Amino acid sequence: MQGLWMVASAFLFAAMGVCVKFASASFNSAELVFWRGIVGVVFIGVLARRQGVSLATRYPGMHVWRSVIGTFSLGCWFYAIAHIPLSAAMTLNYMSSIWIATFLVGGALLAWVPIPGRDGRVPLPPLQGVLALTVLVGFVGVVLILKPDMNPSQGFAGMVGLISGLTAAFAYLQVIALSRIGEPETRTVFYFALGAAVMGGLWMLFTGLSPWNWLHALWLLPIGVLAALGQLCMTRAYAQAKTQAGTLVVANLQYSGIIFASIFSVLLFDDVIDTAGVVGMGLVIASGVVATVLRQRAVPKAPAEEH
Repeated sequence: MQGLWMVASAFLFAAMGVCVKFASASFNSAELVFWRGIVGVVFIGVLARRQGVSLATRYPGMHVWRSVIGTFSLGCWFYAIAHIPLSAAMTLNYMSSIWIATFLVGGALLAWVPIPGRDGRVPLPPLQGVLALTVLVGFVGVVLILKPDMNPSQGFAGMVGLISGLTAAFAYLQVIALSRIGEPETRTVFYFALGAAVMGGLWMLFTGLSPWNWLHALWLLPIGVLAALGQLCMTRAYAQAKTQAGTLVVANLQYSGIIFASIFSVLLFDDVIDTAGVVGMGLVIASGVVATVLRQRAVPKAPAEEH
């Protein structure tokens, strides 16, 4: 069942991307972030009350930093969805797992103290060769996705999408830190949604407001609802994975979101994914799977990711 919960989560996040794509025709990224946050605050707030989870925290500074970097990542992702094919934007955001593995396992290299072995040679820290190859394969996939399929006007949006994955990795490291000090995931997600609402509102002071159309505004509600439901399904998937092997299966099934996004991209937006794009997405998925395995070895009980 945990695998089905993760597949459901991936589908819901891909469906959220569809709503963002449609809504971006009438609203700018700042407005989408704001309404994503507002709906999330209400939805998660009600859920926390039903679960009996207090929203009071002793670590406001950590939540502020997680919300700031997470909202920046969210804004970059929404911008990318608006300006490049949904399949490409989704793939670039899922690069976060590769960045996370780079930070976690690469940090072990920085802390490594070389001690000569019995034969006098200094052994290399484990997994560094695998890590380097994983990162290289992931970026080859990115090049194949961006270069063949995008015209120059989409290049900037592609780089913004890549930045969304990088900053999502920084945000997830903060989620790990909050999990380790005992903060409930519901509380962490609530403050992220609250931060998105606040920062989105501040961002709108500079971007302005789009003309309001109630018919177009209907796309704003499912963005927040689908994101919240996707997060709940992901959390349940991790909660039901009782073994390390089960956790790895669950974590890797999140990449089915790229497949769902590709199907939506072709069927709903008439996007064309050529052979290079398919190969690129395949390389990102493969490197992401390996990166997830490395991450689980470095942080065995890591919390669920957020999108």
